[in-house]
Amino acid sequence: MRRHNVDWLTKWEPSRVPGSPDAVEDRQAFVARCAARARETQLGIGHGFGIFVDGYFAGEINVNAIQRGPFQNAYVGYWIDERRAGRGYVPESLVLVARYAFEDLLLHRVQVAIIPRNTASRRVAEKLGLRNEGTAERYLEINGAWEDHVRYAITAEEWTVRRDELLTAWAY
Repeated sequence: MRRHNVDWLTKWEPSRVPGSPDAVEDRQAFVARCAARARETQLGIGHGFGIFVDGYFAGEINVNAIQRGPFQNAYVGYWIDERRAGRGYVPESLVLVARYAFEDLLLHRVQVAIIPRNTASRRVAEKLGLRNEGTAERYLEINGAWEDHVRYAITAEEWTVRRDELLTAWAY
Protein backbone atom coordinates (compact mmCIF):
# COMPACT_ATOMS: atom_id res chain seq x y z
CA MET A 1 0.00 0.00 0.00
CA ARG A 2 2.73 2.48 0.96
CA ARG A 3 4.74 1.59 -2.15
CA HIS A 4 1.68 2.25 -4.33
CA ASN A 5 1.21 5.67 -2.67
CA VAL A 6 4.82 6.92 -2.54
CA ASP A 7 4.26 9.90 -4.88
CA TRP A 8 0.96 10.75 -3.19
CA LEU A 9 2.42 10.71 0.35
CA THR A 10 6.05 11.88 0.01
CA LYS A 11 5.05 15.53 -0.47
CA TRP A 12 3.28 15.57 2.93
CA GLU A 13 5.34 13.37 5.23
CA PRO A 14 8.39 14.10 7.39
CA SER A 15 11.72 13.25 5.82
CA ARG A 16 13.40 10.01 6.76
CA VAL A 17 16.65 10.40 8.68
CA PRO A 18 19.47 10.26 6.08
CA GLY A 19 21.08 6.83 6.01
CA SER A 20 18.24 5.14 7.88
CA PRO A 21 16.55 2.16 6.22
CA ASP A 22 13.27 2.70 4.41
CA ALA A 23 10.42 0.79 6.09
CA VAL A 24 8.57 0.67 2.77
CA GLU A 25 11.39 -1.09 0.92
CA ASP A 26 13.30 -2.86 3.69
CA ARG A 27 11.49 -5.73 5.44
CA GLN A 28 13.73 -5.57 8.53
CA ALA A 29 13.12 -1.83 8.81
CA PHE A 30 9.38 -2.46 8.61
CA VAL A 31 9.60 -5.07 11.39
CA ALA A 32 11.62 -2.62 13.49
CA ARG A 33 9.02 0.10 12.85
CA CYS A 34 6.24 -2.22 14.00
CA ALA A 35 8.22 -3.14 17.13
CA ALA A 36 8.82 0.55 17.87
CA ARG A 37 5.09 1.25 17.50
CA ALA A 38 4.28 -1.61 19.88
CA ARG A 39 6.77 -0.21 22.39
CA GLU A 40 5.20 3.28 22.10
CA THR A 41 1.84 1.73 22.92
CA GLN A 42 3.31 -0.11 25.93
CA LEU A 43 4.87 3.13 27.17
CA GLY A 44 1.65 5.07 26.58
CA ILE A 45 3.29 7.59 24.28
CA GLY A 46 1.72 6.57 20.97
CA HIS A 47 -1.08 4.50 19.47
CA GLY A 48 -1.46 3.49 15.84
CA PHE A 49 -4.62 2.37 14.07
CA GLY A 50 -5.33 1.02 10.62
CA ILE A 51 -8.05 2.53 8.47
CA PHE A 52 -9.97 -0.29 6.83
CA VAL A 53 -12.52 0.06 4.03
CA ASP A 54 -14.68 -2.94 3.16
CA GLY A 55 -12.23 -5.15 5.05
CA TYR A 56 -9.15 -3.86 3.21
CA PHE A 57 -6.33 -1.78 4.66
CA ALA A 58 -6.64 1.75 3.26
CA GLY A 59 -4.52 3.94 5.53
CA GLU A 60 -3.32 4.72 8.99
CA ILE A 61 -4.05 7.18 11.79
CA ASN A 62 -1.80 7.67 14.79
CA VAL A 63 -1.90 9.39 18.16
CA ASN A 64 1.72 10.46 18.64
CA ALA A 65 3.98 12.20 21.14
CA ILE A 66 1.53 11.81 24.01
CA GLN A 67 2.58 14.10 26.82
CA ARG A 68 1.23 13.77 30.33
CA GLY A 69 1.64 16.04 33.33
CA PRO A 70 0.19 19.52 32.99
CA PHE A 71 0.04 19.37 29.16
CA GLN A 72 -2.04 16.17 28.54
CA ASN A 73 -1.56 16.59 24.79
CA ALA A 74 -1.08 14.47 21.69
CA TYR A 75 -0.56 14.99 18.00
CA VAL A 76 -2.54 13.07 15.40
CA GLY A 77 -1.15 12.13 12.01
CA TYR A 78 -2.87 10.21 9.24
CA TRP A 79 -2.64 9.06 5.66
CA ILE A 80 -5.06 7.40 3.26
CA ASP A 81 -4.65 5.50 0.01
CA GLU A 82 -5.02 7.98 -2.85
CA ARG A 83 -7.79 5.84 -4.35
CA ARG A 84 -9.82 6.25 -1.12
CA ALA A 85 -9.17 9.96 -0.56
CA GLY A 86 -12.10 12.37 -0.45
CA ARG A 87 -14.68 9.79 0.62
CA GLY A 88 -14.97 10.70 4.31
CA TYR A 89 -12.79 7.93 5.73
CA VAL A 90 -10.24 10.29 7.28
CA PRO A 91 -12.78 12.57 9.03
CA GLU A 92 -14.52 9.47 10.39
CA SER A 93 -11.19 8.07 11.61
CA LEU A 94 -10.19 11.38 13.18
CA VAL A 95 -13.48 11.60 15.11
CA LEU A 96 -13.02 8.04 16.40
CA VAL A 97 -9.42 8.73 17.40
CA ALA A 98 -10.51 11.96 19.14
CA ARG A 99 -13.06 9.96 21.11
CA TYR A 100 -10.32 7.49 22.07
CA ALA A 101 -7.92 10.30 23.03
CA PHE A 102 -10.43 12.14 25.21
CA GLU A 103 -12.50 9.29 26.64
CA ASP A 104 -9.96 6.46 27.00
CA LEU A 105 -6.60 8.21 27.24
CA LEU A 106 -8.15 11.15 29.13
CA LEU A 107 -6.10 13.71 27.23
CA HIS A 108 -6.93 17.40 27.40
CA ARG A 109 -5.82 18.44 23.92
CA VAL A 110 -5.38 16.89 20.48
CA GLN A 111 -3.50 18.68 17.70
CA VAL A 112 -3.09 18.18 13.97
CA ALA A 113 -0.42 20.03 11.96
CA ILE A 114 -0.94 20.33 8.19
CA ILE A 115 1.10 21.85 5.36
CA PRO A 116 -0.91 24.86 4.13
CA ARG A 117 -1.07 23.64 0.51
CA ASN A 118 -2.50 20.25 1.60
CA THR A 119 -6.03 21.47 1.01
CA ALA A 120 -7.60 18.02 1.31
CA SER A 121 -6.17 17.49 4.78
CA ARG A 122 -7.03 21.03 5.85
CA ARG A 123 -10.59 20.38 4.68
CA VAL A 124 -10.73 17.39 7.06
CA ALA A 125 -9.82 19.58 10.06
CA GLU A 126 -12.17 22.35 8.97
CA LYS A 127 -15.11 19.99 8.31
CA LEU A 128 -14.76 18.75 11.86
CA GLY A 129 -14.57 22.28 13.22
CA LEU A 130 -11.10 21.95 14.71
CA ARG A 131 -9.80 25.32 15.83
CA ASN A 132 -7.20 26.90 13.53
CA GLU A 133 -4.43 28.08 15.85
CA GLY A 134 -2.29 29.69 13.17
CA THR A 135 0.79 28.80 11.21
CA ALA A 136 3.98 27.43 12.70
CA GLU A 137 6.78 28.52 10.38
CA ARG A 138 9.33 25.95 9.18
CA TYR A 139 7.67 23.42 11.50
CA LEU A 140 8.73 20.05 10.04
CA GLU A 141 11.19 18.87 7.43
CA ILE A 142 9.11 17.40 4.62
CA ASN A 143 10.75 15.82 1.59
CA GLY A 144 13.98 17.75 2.23
CA ALA A 145 12.50 21.20 2.94
CA TRP A 146 11.41 22.90 6.16
CA GLU A 147 7.68 23.43 5.71
CA ASP A 148 5.22 25.71 7.48
CA HIS A 149 2.23 23.94 9.05
CA VAL A 150 -1.21 25.18 10.01
CA ARG A 151 -1.96 23.96 13.51
CA TYR A 152 -5.46 22.77 14.38
CA ALA A 153 -6.62 21.64 17.82
CA ILE A 154 -9.56 20.52 19.89
CA THR A 155 -9.69 20.35 23.69
CA ALA A 156 -11.56 18.03 26.03
CA GLU A 157 -14.01 20.85 26.84
CA GLU A 158 -14.77 21.35 23.13
CA TRP A 159 -15.07 17.59 22.64
CA THR A 160 -17.61 17.36 25.47
CA VAL A 161 -19.79 20.01 23.82
CA ARG A 162 -19.47 18.62 20.27
CA ARG A 163 -19.10 14.87 20.92
CA ASP A 164 -22.59 13.72 19.98
CA GLU A 165 -22.74 15.97 16.92
CA LEU A 166 -19.38 14.71 15.61
CA LEU A 167 -20.07 11.04 16.31
CA THR A 168 -23.53 11.22 14.74
CA ALA A 169 -22.26 13.01 11.63
CA TRP A 170 -19.14 10.91 11.06
CA ALA A 171 -19.06 7.66 13.00
CA TYR A 172 -22.53 6.18 13.34
